[in-house]
Amino acid sequence: MSFQQGVSGLNAASRNLSVIGNNVANASTVGAKSARAEFADVYARAATSGVNIGLGVSVAAVTQQFSQGSISSTNNALDVAINGNGFFQLKDPNGNLQYSRNGQFQVDRTGYITNAQGLQLLGHPIVPQGGQVPGQAQPLQLPTAGIKPSATTSVKLEINLDARNEASFDAAAPTMVDFNTDTTYNSTTSLTVYDAKGQAVSLTYFFQKTDADTWNLYASANGEVINPDGGGNAQPLTTLTFQADGGAPIAPVGPLILDVPVTGAGTALASQPIVGIELDLSKLTQYGSVFGPTDVSQNGFPPGRLTSVAVQGDGTLIASYSSGQSAPIARVELANFRNPQGLQPLGGNAWASTWESGDAVLGVPGGGNLGLLESKSLEDSNVDLTNELVSMMVAQRIYQANAQTIKTEDGVMQTLVNLR
Repeated sequence: MSFQQGVSGLNAASRNLSVIGNNVANASTVGAKSARAEFADVYARAATSGVNIGLGVSVAAVTQQFSQGSISSTNNALDVAINGNGFFQLKDPNGNLQYSRNGQFQVDRTGYITNAQGLQLLGHPIVPQGGQVPGQAQPLQLPTAGIKPSATTSVKLEINLDARNEASFDAAAPTMVDFNTDTTYNSTTSLTVYDAKGQAVSLTYFFQKTDADTWNLYASANGEVINPDGGGNAQPLTTLTFQADGGAPIAPVGPLILDVPVTGAGTALASQPIVGIELDLSKLTQYGSVFGPTDVSQNGFPPGRLTSVAVQGDGTLIASYSSGQSAPIARVELANFRNPQGLQPLGGNAWASTWESGDAVLGVPGGGNLGLLESKSLEDSNVDLTNELVSMMVAQRIYQANAQTIKTEDGVMQTLVNLR
Protein backbone atom coordinates (compact mmCIF):
# COMPACT_ATOMS: atom_id res chain seq x y z
CA MET A 1 0.00 0.00 0.00
CA SER A 2 1.20 3.57 -0.79
CA PHE A 3 0.22 6.97 0.47
CA GLN A 4 -0.18 8.04 -3.17
CA GLN A 5 -3.43 6.17 -3.73
CA GLY A 6 -5.02 7.66 -0.64
CA VAL A 7 -3.85 11.20 -1.42
CA SER A 8 -5.13 10.98 -4.99
CA GLY A 9 -8.44 9.69 -3.66
CA LEU A 10 -8.68 12.63 -1.23
CA ASN A 11 -7.91 15.13 -4.00
CA ALA A 12 -10.43 13.56 -6.37
CA ALA A 13 -13.14 13.38 -3.71
CA SER A 14 -12.44 16.98 -2.74
CA ARG A 15 -12.82 18.19 -6.32
CA ASN A 16 -15.98 16.11 -6.68
CA LEU A 17 -17.40 17.81 -3.58
CA SER A 18 -16.49 21.18 -5.09
CA VAL A 19 -18.37 20.32 -8.28
CA ILE A 20 -21.39 19.12 -6.33
CA GLY A 21 -21.29 22.22 -4.13
CA ASN A 22 -21.25 24.46 -7.21
CA ASN A 23 -24.24 22.57 -8.62
CA VAL A 24 -26.17 23.01 -5.38
CA ALA A 25 -25.27 26.72 -5.25
CA ASN A 26 -26.71 27.19 -8.76
CA ALA A 27 -29.86 25.14 -8.23
CA SER A 28 -31.96 28.31 -8.67
CA THR A 29 -29.79 30.05 -11.29
CA VAL A 30 -31.76 30.61 -14.49
CA GLY A 31 -30.24 28.78 -17.44
CA ALA A 32 -27.47 27.17 -15.34
CA LYS A 33 -26.27 23.71 -16.31
CA SER A 34 -25.06 21.11 -13.84
CA ALA A 35 -21.49 19.83 -14.01
CA ARG A 36 -20.09 16.34 -13.44
CA ALA A 37 -16.63 15.29 -12.31
CA GLU A 38 -15.33 12.43 -14.43
CA PHE A 39 -12.54 10.24 -12.99
CA ALA A 40 -9.79 8.08 -14.47
CA ASP A 41 -7.57 5.51 -12.82
CA VAL A 42 -3.78 6.04 -12.81
CA TYR A 43 -1.16 3.41 -13.70
CA ALA A 44 2.58 3.60 -14.10
CA ARG A 45 3.65 3.60 -17.74
CA ALA A 46 6.70 1.37 -17.22
CA ALA A 47 6.18 -1.98 -18.89
CA THR A 48 6.42 -4.92 -16.47
CA SER A 49 5.64 -8.54 -16.75
CA GLY A 50 3.85 -8.61 -13.45
CA VAL A 51 0.46 -7.37 -12.40
CA ASN A 52 0.31 -3.58 -12.26
CA ILE A 53 -1.09 -1.98 -9.17
CA GLY A 54 -2.77 1.33 -9.80
CA LEU A 55 -1.35 4.56 -8.46
CA GLY A 56 -4.72 6.05 -7.58
CA VAL A 57 -7.26 8.23 -9.33
CA SER A 58 -7.30 11.53 -11.22
CA VAL A 59 -10.03 13.90 -12.31
CA ALA A 60 -10.08 13.43 -16.08
CA ALA A 61 -12.57 16.21 -16.76
CA VAL A 62 -15.36 18.33 -15.34
CA THR A 63 -18.10 18.36 -17.97
CA GLN A 64 -21.31 20.33 -18.07
CA GLN A 65 -24.59 18.60 -18.78
CA PHE A 66 -26.68 20.55 -21.30
CA SER A 67 -29.96 18.75 -20.75
CA GLN A 68 -33.17 20.78 -20.90
CA GLY A 69 -34.22 22.50 -17.70
CA SER A 70 -37.87 22.89 -16.75
CA ILE A 71 -39.64 26.05 -17.95
CA SER A 72 -41.38 28.42 -15.54
CA SER A 73 -43.84 31.19 -16.41
CA THR A 74 -43.24 34.84 -15.50
CA ASN A 75 -45.00 38.17 -16.07
CA ASN A 76 -42.13 39.85 -17.93
CA ALA A 77 -42.63 40.00 -21.71
CA LEU A 78 -38.85 40.03 -22.26
CA ASP A 79 -38.28 36.86 -20.23
CA VAL A 80 -37.59 34.23 -22.91
CA ALA A 81 -36.88 30.51 -22.57
CA ILE A 82 -35.39 28.23 -25.22
CA ASN A 83 -37.39 25.02 -25.43
CA GLY A 84 -34.89 22.76 -27.17
CA ASN A 85 -31.35 23.20 -28.46
CA GLY A 86 -29.54 26.47 -28.92
CA PHE A 87 -28.06 29.49 -27.17
CA PHE A 88 -28.78 33.19 -27.18
CA GLN A 89 -26.01 35.21 -28.82
CA LEU A 90 -24.74 38.10 -26.71
CA LYS A 91 -22.14 40.77 -27.44
CA ASP A 92 -20.04 42.27 -24.64
CA PRO A 93 -18.73 45.89 -24.61
CA ASN A 94 -15.50 44.73 -26.29
CA GLY A 95 -17.39 43.18 -29.20
CA ASN A 96 -16.77 39.58 -28.12
CA LEU A 97 -19.49 36.99 -28.55
CA GLN A 98 -20.86 35.03 -25.63
CA TYR A 99 -23.58 32.40 -25.53
CA SER A 100 -26.23 31.87 -22.87
CA ARG A 101 -29.38 29.97 -21.99
CA ASN A 102 -30.47 32.68 -19.55
CA GLY A 103 -33.32 34.62 -21.13
CA GLN A 104 -33.75 37.31 -18.47
CA PHE A 105 -33.68 40.39 -20.70
CA GLN A 106 -34.52 44.04 -20.23
CA VAL A 107 -34.17 47.29 -22.18
CA ASP A 108 -31.32 49.64 -21.30
CA ARG A 109 -31.40 53.43 -21.43
CA THR A 110 -30.48 53.46 -25.13
CA GLY A 111 -33.17 50.98 -26.13
CA TYR A 112 -30.95 47.91 -26.57
CA ILE A 113 -32.14 44.55 -25.26
CA THR A 114 -29.57 43.39 -22.70
CA ASN A 115 -29.09 40.91 -19.88
CA ALA A 116 -28.21 41.73 -16.27
CA GLN A 117 -24.50 41.98 -17.16
CA GLY A 118 -25.20 44.53 -19.91
CA LEU A 119 -24.52 42.14 -22.78
CA GLN A 120 -26.60 42.91 -25.87
CA LEU A 121 -28.90 40.33 -27.48
CA LEU A 122 -28.20 39.70 -31.17
CA GLY A 123 -30.66 39.21 -34.00
CA HIS A 124 -31.88 40.74 -37.24
CA PRO A 125 -33.94 43.95 -37.47
CA ILE A 126 -37.09 43.87 -39.59
CA VAL A 127 -37.86 46.86 -41.78
CA PRO A 128 -41.60 47.59 -42.16
CA GLN A 129 -42.74 46.37 -45.58
CA GLY A 130 -39.11 45.44 -46.27
CA GLY A 131 -38.71 42.22 -44.35
CA GLN A 132 -35.79 40.92 -42.32
CA VAL A 133 -32.50 42.76 -42.76
CA PRO A 134 -29.98 40.25 -44.20
CA GLY A 135 -26.39 39.88 -43.10
CA GLN A 136 -24.67 39.29 -39.78
CA ALA A 137 -26.74 39.43 -36.61
CA GLN A 138 -26.51 42.72 -34.73
CA PRO A 139 -27.56 44.06 -31.31
CA LEU A 140 -31.32 44.49 -31.17
CA GLN A 141 -32.58 47.97 -30.36
CA LEU A 142 -36.24 48.85 -29.85
CA PRO A 143 -37.43 51.71 -32.08
CA THR A 144 -38.11 55.08 -30.50
CA ALA A 145 -40.40 56.26 -33.27
CA GLY A 146 -44.04 55.28 -33.21
CA ILE A 147 -45.98 53.78 -36.08
CA LYS A 148 -47.03 56.10 -38.90
CA PRO A 149 -50.74 56.63 -39.61
CA SER A 150 -52.41 54.98 -42.57
CA ALA A 151 -55.32 56.52 -44.44
CA THR A 152 -58.46 54.44 -44.90
CA THR A 153 -58.74 52.82 -48.31
CA SER A 154 -61.55 50.33 -47.75
CA VAL A 155 -64.69 50.01 -45.65
CA LYS A 156 -66.80 46.89 -45.17
CA LEU A 157 -70.40 46.93 -43.96
CA GLU A 158 -72.13 43.76 -42.79
CA ILE A 159 -75.62 44.84 -41.75
CA ASN A 160 -79.15 43.50 -41.81
CA LEU A 161 -81.81 46.02 -42.87
CA ASP A 162 -85.22 45.25 -41.41
CA ALA A 163 -87.48 44.20 -44.30
CA ARG A 164 -90.55 44.95 -42.12
CA ASN A 165 -89.81 48.70 -42.02
CA GLU A 166 -92.25 51.07 -43.66
CA ALA A 167 -90.84 53.26 -46.41
CA SER A 168 -89.60 56.61 -45.11
CA PHE A 169 -89.22 57.99 -48.62
CA ASP A 170 -91.25 61.17 -49.32
CA ALA A 171 -92.34 61.10 -52.94
CA ALA A 172 -93.00 64.83 -52.86
CA ALA A 173 -89.41 65.63 -51.86
CA PRO A 174 -87.35 62.50 -52.51
CA THR A 175 -83.93 64.08 -51.87
CA MET A 176 -84.87 66.14 -48.82
CA VAL A 177 -83.41 63.90 -46.13
CA ASP A 178 -82.75 65.60 -42.83
CA PHE A 179 -80.07 63.78 -40.85
CA ASN A 180 -81.38 65.45 -37.70
CA THR A 181 -84.88 64.12 -38.23
CA ASP A 182 -85.11 60.36 -37.81
CA THR A 183 -88.46 60.17 -39.57
CA THR A 184 -86.75 60.87 -42.89
CA TYR A 185 -84.69 57.66 -42.74
CA ASN A 186 -85.05 54.21 -41.18
CA SER A 187 -81.68 53.20 -39.73
CA THR A 188 -78.18 54.53 -39.18
CA THR A 189 -74.74 53.29 -38.17
CA SER A 190 -71.32 54.92 -37.78
CA LEU A 191 -67.62 54.11 -37.89
CA THR A 192 -64.39 56.08 -37.74
CA VAL A 193 -62.05 56.38 -40.71
CA TYR A 194 -58.66 58.12 -40.88
CA ASP A 195 -57.11 60.63 -43.24
CA ALA A 196 -53.46 60.75 -44.34
CA LYS A 197 -52.47 62.51 -41.10
CA GLY A 198 -54.23 59.91 -38.98
CA GLN A 199 -57.00 62.32 -37.99
CA ALA A 200 -60.26 60.62 -37.16
CA VAL A 201 -63.29 61.28 -39.32
CA SER A 202 -66.64 59.94 -38.18
CA LEU A 203 -68.64 58.50 -41.06
CA THR A 204 -72.35 57.98 -40.49
CA TYR A 205 -74.46 55.94 -42.91
CA PHE A 206 -78.20 56.53 -43.24
CA PHE A 207 -80.50 53.91 -44.78
CA GLN A 208 -83.81 55.14 -46.21
CA LYS A 209 -86.33 52.59 -47.43
CA THR A 210 -88.00 53.78 -50.63
CA ASP A 211 -89.96 50.72 -51.68
CA ALA A 212 -90.04 46.94 -51.28
CA ASP A 213 -86.48 45.60 -51.54
CA THR A 214 -85.14 49.09 -52.35
CA TRP A 215 -83.16 51.47 -50.10
CA ASN A 216 -81.28 54.73 -50.51
CA LEU A 217 -77.89 55.06 -48.83
CA TYR A 218 -76.71 58.47 -47.58
CA ALA A 219 -73.61 59.44 -45.62
CA SER A 220 -72.13 62.26 -43.59
CA ALA A 221 -68.57 62.99 -42.42
CA ASN A 222 -68.20 64.63 -39.02
CA GLY A 223 -71.80 65.75 -39.43
CA GLU A 224 -71.24 67.28 -42.90
CA VAL A 225 -73.16 65.93 -45.88
CA ILE A 226 -71.30 63.74 -48.37
CA ASN A 227 -72.50 64.10 -51.97
CA PRO A 228 -74.72 67.19 -51.52
CA ASP A 229 -76.64 68.82 -54.35
CA GLY A 230 -76.25 72.47 -55.32
CA GLY A 231 -78.36 73.54 -52.38
CA GLY A 232 -76.41 71.52 -49.85
CA ASN A 233 -79.09 68.85 -49.50
CA ALA A 234 -78.09 65.21 -49.19
CA GLN A 235 -78.24 63.03 -52.25
CA PRO A 236 -78.05 59.21 -52.14
CA LEU A 237 -74.62 57.68 -52.58
CA THR A 238 -76.36 54.76 -54.25
CA THR A 239 -79.65 52.89 -54.33
CA LEU A 240 -79.61 49.36 -52.90
CA THR A 241 -81.76 46.71 -54.55
CA PHE A 242 -82.14 43.36 -52.75
CA GLN A 243 -83.20 39.94 -53.93
CA ALA A 244 -86.74 38.87 -53.15
CA ASP A 245 -85.45 36.49 -50.46
CA GLY A 246 -83.56 39.31 -48.72
CA GLY A 247 -80.10 38.02 -49.65
CA ALA A 248 -77.11 40.08 -50.80
CA PRO A 249 -78.00 43.14 -52.90
CA ILE A 250 -78.12 42.75 -56.66
CA ALA A 251 -77.33 46.45 -57.08
CA PRO A 252 -74.95 48.14 -56.96
CA VAL A 253 -72.58 45.64 -58.56
CA GLY A 254 -69.10 45.71 -57.03
CA PRO A 255 -67.74 48.09 -54.43
CA LEU A 256 -68.85 51.71 -54.29
CA ILE A 257 -66.09 54.33 -54.57
CA LEU A 258 -66.52 56.92 -51.83
CA ASP A 259 -64.73 60.28 -51.60
CA VAL A 260 -64.77 61.90 -48.18
CA PRO A 261 -64.38 65.69 -48.49
CA VAL A 262 -62.56 68.06 -46.13
CA THR A 263 -64.45 68.57 -42.88
CA GLY A 264 -64.08 71.47 -40.48
CA ALA A 265 -62.59 73.65 -43.19
CA GLY A 266 -60.98 76.82 -41.86
CA THR A 267 -60.54 75.46 -38.34
CA ALA A 268 -57.67 73.79 -36.49
CA LEU A 269 -59.65 70.54 -36.63
CA ALA A 270 -59.88 70.51 -40.43
CA SER A 271 -59.40 67.01 -41.85
CA GLN A 272 -57.69 65.97 -45.05
CA PRO A 273 -59.80 64.64 -47.94
CA ILE A 274 -59.93 60.86 -48.17
CA VAL A 275 -60.29 59.91 -51.81
CA GLY A 276 -61.12 56.56 -53.39
CA ILE A 277 -62.42 54.55 -50.42
CA GLU A 278 -63.82 51.21 -51.59
CA LEU A 279 -67.13 50.71 -49.83
CA ASP A 280 -68.02 46.99 -49.80
CA LEU A 281 -71.80 46.50 -49.52
CA SER A 282 -71.89 42.85 -50.59
CA LYS A 283 -72.57 41.64 -47.02
CA LEU A 284 -75.78 43.67 -46.58
CA THR A 285 -79.00 41.69 -46.17
CA GLN A 286 -82.70 42.52 -45.87
CA TYR A 287 -84.36 39.94 -43.66
CA GLY A 288 -87.41 40.18 -41.44
CA SER A 289 -85.32 40.93 -38.37
CA VAL A 290 -84.31 44.05 -36.47
CA PHE A 291 -81.68 46.33 -37.93
CA GLY A 292 -78.30 45.06 -36.80
CA PRO A 293 -74.72 45.83 -37.79
CA THR A 294 -72.63 42.65 -37.29
CA ASP A 295 -69.36 43.84 -38.81
CA VAL A 296 -68.47 47.44 -39.63
CA SER A 297 -64.75 47.72 -40.34
CA GLN A 298 -62.11 49.79 -42.14
CA ASN A 299 -58.36 49.46 -42.68
CA GLY A 300 -56.98 52.86 -41.62
CA PHE A 301 -55.38 53.73 -38.29
CA PRO A 302 -53.98 56.75 -36.44
CA PRO A 303 -50.35 57.26 -35.39
CA GLY A 304 -49.28 55.32 -32.30
CA ARG A 305 -46.44 55.09 -29.81
CA LEU A 306 -44.72 51.88 -28.73
CA THR A 307 -46.42 50.35 -25.69
CA SER A 308 -45.10 46.78 -25.42
CA VAL A 309 -43.07 44.06 -27.10
CA ALA A 310 -43.82 40.33 -27.29
CA VAL A 311 -41.62 37.48 -28.48
CA GLN A 312 -43.07 34.74 -30.70
CA GLY A 313 -41.93 31.15 -30.87
CA ASP A 314 -39.92 31.70 -34.05
CA GLY A 315 -38.00 34.56 -32.43
CA THR A 316 -39.96 37.42 -34.01
CA LEU A 317 -40.35 40.49 -31.79
CA ILE A 318 -43.82 41.99 -32.21
CA ALA A 319 -44.24 45.63 -31.20
CA SER A 320 -47.67 46.82 -30.05
CA TYR A 321 -48.65 50.46 -30.42
CA SER A 322 -51.16 52.72 -28.70
CA SER A 323 -53.17 52.88 -31.94
CA GLY A 324 -54.01 49.19 -31.56
CA GLN A 325 -51.66 48.15 -34.34
CA SER A 326 -48.79 45.68 -34.10
CA ALA A 327 -45.81 45.02 -36.34
CA PRO A 328 -42.68 42.82 -36.38
CA ILE A 329 -39.53 44.79 -35.58
CA ALA A 330 -36.79 42.17 -35.19
CA ARG A 331 -36.00 38.45 -35.03
CA VAL A 332 -33.75 36.72 -32.52
CA GLU A 333 -31.03 34.46 -33.93
CA LEU A 334 -29.86 31.39 -32.00
CA ALA A 335 -26.55 29.53 -32.12
CA ASN A 336 -25.81 25.85 -31.59
CA PHE A 337 -22.63 23.75 -31.38
CA ARG A 338 -21.74 20.19 -32.35
CA ASN A 339 -20.04 19.76 -28.98
CA PRO A 340 -21.63 22.04 -26.36
CA GLN A 341 -19.49 20.41 -23.65
CA GLY A 342 -16.49 22.00 -25.35
CA LEU A 343 -17.75 25.49 -24.51
CA GLN A 344 -15.75 27.47 -22.00
CA PRO A 345 -17.73 28.71 -18.97
CA LEU A 346 -17.26 32.45 -18.45
CA GLY A 347 -19.53 33.00 -15.47
CA GLY A 348 -22.60 35.19 -15.58
CA ASN A 349 -24.55 32.32 -17.16
CA ALA A 350 -22.48 32.59 -20.33
CA TRP A 351 -20.06 30.49 -22.37
CA ALA A 352 -17.48 31.17 -25.07
CA SER A 353 -16.81 29.00 -28.09
CA THR A 354 -13.57 27.04 -28.26
CA TRP A 355 -11.79 24.75 -30.70
CA GLU A 356 -13.36 21.78 -28.92
CA SER A 357 -16.92 23.16 -29.24
CA GLY A 358 -16.58 23.86 -32.95
CA ASP A 359 -17.93 26.87 -34.79
CA ALA A 360 -21.38 28.19 -34.00
CA VAL A 361 -24.19 26.98 -36.27
CA LEU A 362 -26.62 29.89 -36.64
CA GLY A 363 -30.33 29.85 -37.39
CA VAL A 364 -33.78 31.06 -36.42
CA PRO A 365 -35.70 29.44 -33.56
CA GLY A 366 -37.51 26.34 -34.76
CA GLY A 367 -35.23 25.94 -37.77
CA GLY A 368 -33.02 22.87 -38.14
CA ASN A 369 -32.36 21.35 -34.72
CA LEU A 370 -32.84 24.64 -32.87
CA GLY A 371 -35.53 24.96 -30.23
CA LEU A 372 -38.48 27.33 -30.12
CA LEU A 373 -38.74 30.36 -27.86
CA GLU A 374 -41.34 30.77 -25.12
CA SER A 375 -42.19 34.33 -24.12
CA LYS A 376 -42.86 35.27 -20.49
CA SER A 377 -40.97 32.14 -19.45
CA LEU A 378 -37.55 31.19 -18.12
CA GLU A 379 -35.57 27.96 -18.24
CA ASP A 380 -34.75 26.79 -14.73
CA SER A 381 -31.42 25.25 -13.78
CA ASN A 382 -31.24 21.57 -14.71
CA VAL A 383 -29.64 20.73 -11.34
CA ASP A 384 -31.44 17.82 -9.67
CA LEU A 385 -31.09 18.87 -6.04
CA THR A 386 -32.09 15.48 -4.63
CA ASN A 387 -29.52 13.68 -6.76
CA GLU A 388 -26.84 16.21 -5.82
CA LEU A 389 -27.45 15.75 -2.08
CA VAL A 390 -27.18 11.96 -2.43
CA SER A 391 -23.99 12.37 -4.47
CA MET A 392 -22.65 14.66 -1.78
CA MET A 393 -23.12 11.97 0.86
CA VAL A 394 -21.41 9.37 -1.35
CA ALA A 395 -18.48 11.73 -2.03
CA GLN A 396 -18.17 12.37 1.69
CA ARG A 397 -17.95 8.64 2.40
CA ILE A 398 -15.35 8.22 -0.34
CA TYR A 399 -13.30 11.03 1.18
CA GLN A 400 -13.51 9.38 4.60
CA ALA A 401 -12.52 5.99 3.14
CA ASN A 402 -9.46 7.45 1.43
CA ALA A 403 -8.47 9.16 4.66
CA GLN A 404 -8.77 5.78 6.34
CA THR A 405 -6.34 4.20 3.82
CA ILE A 406 -3.78 6.88 4.68
CA LYS A 407 -4.33 6.22 8.38
CA THR A 408 -3.84 2.50 7.82
CA GLU A 409 -0.66 3.10 5.80
CA ASP A 410 0.62 5.30 8.59
CA GLY A 411 -0.04 2.50 11.09
CA VAL A 412 1.87 0.01 8.92
CA MET A 413 4.81 2.38 8.62
CA GLN A 414 4.81 2.90 12.38
CA THR A 415 4.97 -0.88 12.88
CA LEU A 416 7.99 -1.14 10.57
CA VAL A 417 9.78 1.68 12.39
CA ASN A 418 9.22 -0.07 15.72
CA LEU A 419 10.78 -3.37 14.57
CA ARG A 420 13.89 -4.36 16.54
